[in-house]
Amino acid sequence: MAVLKRGLAGEPVKILQTKLGVVADGQFGPATEEALKAYQKAHGLAVDGVAGPDTFLTLELPELILLATGSRGEAVKKLQAALGVGADGVFGAGTEKALREFQAKNGLDADGMAGPVTLAKISAFSTVITPAAVEKSLSGPEVASPDAKPAAADLAAAPRKSIWQTITSFFS
Repeated sequence: MAVLKRGLAGEPVKILQTKLGVVADGQFGPATEEALKAYQKAHGLAVDGVAGPDTFLTLELPELILLATGSRGEAVKKLQAALGVGADGVFGAGTEKALREFQAKNGLDADGMAGPVTLAKISAFSTVITPAAVEKSLSGPEVASPDAKPAAADLAAAPRKSIWQTITSFFS
């Protein structure tokens, strides 16, 4: 499940901080948590200081949405309804199976996780997850150091990854 909460760090945190209007240092600390709670309260969201799919949708940060096993909320309900499975708002095994089938039928990586690339193919999300949002969610290939810049041919051939794929690839 892709959420941002106190103690996490990285590019997704920096994007969230920028949107919340706090110092964008990429470290999810007390100031980010308090700004997030204030935003959640003002917008009728669960005030828990954790940014997940519903918060990302409300913040208009679709590039940070990643629905996966364990995700909960309105975004999951919307996905489930579009996939034709029971829309209880809890991303479980049935949702994952239906999503993998959808991804395979649509030429997507059938990983069972719904990020911007997958959600853009689902009509229920098409007004929110635009081609521009998908583009924002993609990052280029990683560069080892500022001095080691890849050749243009390497950049063109390298697969682009979403922000979350870049982070989750460290754990696989």
